[in-house]
Amino acid sequence: MNIRLTAIVEREDNGYVALCPEVDVASQGGTVAEARDNLGEALALFFETATAEEVGRRLRSEVYVTQIEVAVG
Repeated sequence: MNIRLTAIVEREDNGYVALCPEVDVASQGGTVAEARDNLGEALALFFETATAEEVGRRLRSEVYVTQIEVAVG
């Protein structure tokens, strides 16, 4: 079974951090693609090792990624 999850990738220092907000799992890599691939591996490991109760507790069914405009200065 496959599920579609969100990957948020942002630059941090000399690399990238990838976060899956649905289950609060993160990873990192030297490039965007590497961070995303490493997140996929971390998620696969999470779903292989977590109990059904932990998955149910952590898995959020709705996550929205959007932008907001804010006045600064």
